[in-house]
Parts: sequence; C-alpha cells; structure tokens
Amino acid sequence: MATRIRLSRHGRKKKPIYYVVVADQRSPRDGRFIEKLGTFNPNVHPPIVDIDIDRAFHWVMTGAQPTDTVRALLSKEGVMLRKHLQVGVNKGAISQEEADKKYDAWRKDRIAKFEKMAADKAKAKEEEQARIEAEILKLREAEKKAEEEAKAKAVAEAQAAEEAKKAEEAVAEESKAAAQTEETATEAKEEEAPKAETKEETATEAKEEEAPKAETEEETPKAKEEEAPKAEVKEEAPKADKKEDKDSEEEKKG
Repeated sequence: MATRIRLSRHGRKKKPIYYVVVADQRSPRDGRFIEKLGTFNPNVHPPIVDIDIDRAFHWVMTGAQPTDTVRALLSKEGVMLRKHLQVGVNKGAISQEEADKKYDAWRKDRIAKFEKMAADKAKAKEEEQARIEAEILKLREAEKKAEEEAKAKAVAEAQAAEEAKKAEEAVAEESKAAAQTEETATEAKEEEAPKAETKEETATEAKEEEAPKAETEEETPKAKEEEAPKAEVKEEAPKADKKEDKDSEEEKKG
C-alpha cells in the first residue's frame, strides 16, 4: 500500500487549519487517514507548525512520500536532514554518532536562529510600541498645544470683542453727545430766531411809529405857517376893534 504524508483541510471558511496526516494515496484529501502527525496553521505570521518529528521521521524512513508542501514543512523541522544522515549511516558513509552530532548542531543553530528571530521580533515590537507611545505622546502634546492656542485665541477674541464693544459704546456716546449738542444748538437757534423776529418786528414797528411822527413834524411847520396868518388876523382884529371904539368915542364927544 503506497502511503502519502499530506495535508487535510479543516477549520472554517477563509480560516483553514490543516492536519498533517499519513494516508493511503487513494483516499480523498479530507477522507480517512492512517495517522495524524501534527497541525499547520497558516492564518498567523509566522505560520505555526506543530509536528511530531519522531513519528514523521519513522514514516519517512518506511517509505511514505510527502507532498511538496509537507516536504517543505518537514525540511524546516529537520526531518529530511535527519533522514539524509540516517541514509548515510545505513550505507556506512558516516557513523551514528557523527550523524547525531550533525543533527544536534543543526538543531542548535536552528534554535539559535529562531531565538534570534524571536528576540528581533520582540525588539521590533518594543520599538514599534515605543514609537506608537511616542506618537501618542506627540499627538497629546499637539492636542494640548492646540487646546491652549484655542483658549488663547478665544481669550484674545473675547478681549477684542470687548474692546470693540467699548469702542462702539464710546462712538455711540460721542454720537449721542454730538446729537445732543446739535439739538441744543438747534433749540438755541430756534429760540433766538423768534427773538430776532421780535426785534425786527419791534424795529419795524418803531420805524412805522417814527414815520408818522416825522410826517407829523413835517406837517407841524405847515400848521404853524397856517396859524401865523390867523394870529396876524387876530392881532389886526383887536386893533380894528380899538380903532372902532376910538371912532365911536369921538363921535360921541362930537
């Protein structure tokens, strides 16, 4: 019976987990299998490979043929190297001790490599965490600075608004005072206007009154002239009366 070491798909949609199984090559991919050797999870980085190395080495040495994917996984786990060394031991090319030493050295190097990778990953994670914290701190400082600037701007705007309000009030008061001054001046002019009119009327009336007086004064010399003949007539009349009286007395005497 030809056996194959292959992957059997399990898990859920778009999140597969594979079993590393030994099965008859005539069985379906997810069908019956002889033995389960481990699991392979490709959903994380790096992928997780958990394989029983001793049982995988046993099946490889007994003739089970791994698929290309499983061969790559077994090579990373050192199973294919161990098989190669064991074939050399079986052929007498090297001793078992030398094969074990080489395999152990490879395992140590691989472990050191993985430890270094883990250390680098941890360091990178720490650096990333430090970078993120620094960015968070920087963002918080920027937010704090922005808040302070916003507060300062709000205070400045409030002060500017207050000053503008005071300036507007001062302008309004000046306008009000100017209006009041104009009103007072207008009222004074209005009050002075009737007085001037009264003065003009008084002057006009005085002129009108003086005009008849002047006319009367002009007429008075004429009256005097008219009265002068009358006075002469009156003076002559007594004289005539006296003369008549004298004539009458002389007649009486004669």
